[in-house]
Amino acid sequence: MRAPRLSVVATPIGNLEDLSPRAADALRNADLIACEDTRRTRVLTQHVGARAELISVHQHNEAERTATLLDRIRSGASVVLVSDAGMPGVSDPGARVVTAAHEAGIEVSVIPGPSAVTTAIAAAGVSDAGFAFVGFFPRKAGELREMLDAYDRLGVALVGFESPNRVTRLLTHLAERDPDRQVTVCRELSKLHEEIIRCRAEDALERLGTTVRGEVTLVLGPATATDDEIDIAPALKLLARSGVGARASAEIIATLGAASKNAAYAAALELAKDAESGP
Repeated sequence: MRAPRLSVVATPIGNLEDLSPRAADALRNADLIACEDTRRTRVLTQHVGARAELISVHQHNEAERTATLLDRIRSGASVVLVSDAGMPGVSDPGARVVTAAHEAGIEVSVIPGPSAVTTAIAAAGVSDAGFAFVGFFPRKAGELREMLDAYDRLGVALVGFESPNRVTRLLTHLAERDPDRQVTVCRELSKLHEEIIRCRAEDALERLGTTVRGEVTLVLGPATATDDEIDIAPALKLLARSGVGARASAEIIATLGAASKNAAYAAALELAKDAESGP
């Protein structure tokens, strides 16, 4: 009798033929398949001839369904965890189940496969400076600006998801912030109407159009090089002498665009520490 195990399986992001033979075998041999939407996963199971029981595990019920899955695994059932597309736990439900399995001493096995993240990175042809996956881009302008400030200082490419209803707003923000930045818009990856647009941020909206349909993954090349970073220390010292606290000072600096809020807050704390220690 094999040790209890949870199998995490990547599923196609569009084209069903991208499912690997190993993943197909896991679905066919499963007793129970935990998935986001049983209707969508049933299309996949029918495609490979799997007859396992399907149970929905999504963001609204993952906490309560986790115990059920672990009990089934302990009882000897072969349990597979999938999401609607791609890898569970990567901007999809599943991380809570995987964490609980580890904590319960249950083996976790992953069968890799299609990923919109790596597919988009390959399509963008970004430099080898590295990249960061940011999940879904923030909806609020202030949070988006703060996130970009933080990552842009690292000099890496960014890859993330965006709703087709909000992508024009994001592209407008990027064009105003850094018009020369390389942007790759990947729409409907691996599907019939796949579209990949790589251009300057300033030109992206015109190339894409204002009516966008389907799932969108964006890759932002490293931020356009700028002059030397702004020295925020004098401003922080002036604010401190005026009685402004570290957190409020960081908010002011970030609002002015001189640095990210996190960086400004860390610098303000360091200055305060130096002031306390004295000469």
